[in-house]
Amino acid sequence: MKATISLIKADVGSVAGHAIVPEDLKKLAEESLKEAVETGTIIDFRVFNAGDDLELLMTHRKGVDCQEIHGLAWEVFKRCAEKAKEMKLYGAGQDLLKDAFSGNIRGLGPGIAEMEFTERKAEPFLVFMMDKTEPGAFNLPIFKIFADPFNTAGLVIDPSMHSGFVFEIWDILEHKKVFMRCPEELYSVLALIGAKSRFVIKRVYPKGGKLPAEEPVAVISTEKLYQVAGEYVGKDDPVAIVRAQSGLPAVGEVLEAFAFPHLVSGWMRGSHNGPIMPVPFRASKCTRFDGPPRCICAGFQLCNGKLIGPVDMFDDPAFDHTRQKANEIADYMRRHGPFEPHRLSAEDMEYTTLPKVLEALKGRFEEV
Repeated sequence: MKATISLIKADVGSVAGHAIVPEDLKKLAEESLKEAVETGTIIDFRVFNAGDDLELLMTHRKGVDCQEIHGLAWEVFKRCAEKAKEMKLYGAGQDLLKDAFSGNIRGLGPGIAEMEFTERKAEPFLVFMMDKTEPGAFNLPIFKIFADPFNTAGLVIDPSMHSGFVFEIWDILEHKKVFMRCPEELYSVLALIGAKSRFVIKRVYPKGGKLPAEEPVAVISTEKLYQVAGEYVGKDDPVAIVRAQSGLPAVGEVLEAFAFPHLVSGWMRGSHNGPIMPVPFRASKCTRFDGPPRCICAGFQLCNGKLIGPVDMFDDPAFDHTRQKANEIADYMRRHGPFEPHRLSAEDMEYTTLPKVLEALKGRFEEV
């Protein structure tokens, strides 16, 4: 029997600027989703926060892009945004960029990652939630998980993974997609996804083995807020779902990809490059220069659509060195102040508030 996992997130309001979602909003979301379980709309759920983003994880059997599920998430976010406004929280309803739900939550502001698949005898999966960064922040770790043998030993020694995986890559500026195979097209894949502000990995599929090739084994949210709003309204703060084990990378191989605090775009005012820091749930609040960017990971087993977990996967001293390195990188990048490469390139800054500053200077330039 097929199960669907829907992970939908939105910034509906936070305490102390962009720091953290208050417990009151999380409890309100839990109450709403508990009602949805009782009515049979969903099978199970968990509510998280990644910094100032409210994250709704739901399981059901209604498939992806289900109007009922998307409508449920939209109503939860609206209810929480109204509560946030009553509490005078910062950025109340920030990611709810449209006034009305039109059957699908895509294009309304919230980010979403969904996958439908046939539940295996044992079905472990990991949920990754980032704050203060963009969808392309997942490009490097997802590539390492499914295509880098120096990260994932199973690509070399597991016969069921030896043929590799298929990457679905989106051009989020031209709104096009391409399917590419690894390892055959590895260099071409890198030629695209290295430009992480434009080309992003959307889904990963298996090539063969026991898993149905048409069912994804990883999916990432790719919504860009500035494309919906027409101006800068905040970073996209992506989420991802990754299945593991039994013909797929092991849980440890998936997590290993996050042991390197690679540079991502976002951080303060969505205008700076900084290291992504894998942290336990309790450390998921961005404070220093509204950062550095964070990533949390919740581990689960799926049992007939019900969730067993979560396990706080980054709550492990094995990632202490990664966090220390991220802090060192943050120090180094911050010393650049308003200079590149800490500040984003001029092309990426087009979608921030900087153009309003430059507009006021236009009339002062003279021919050289």
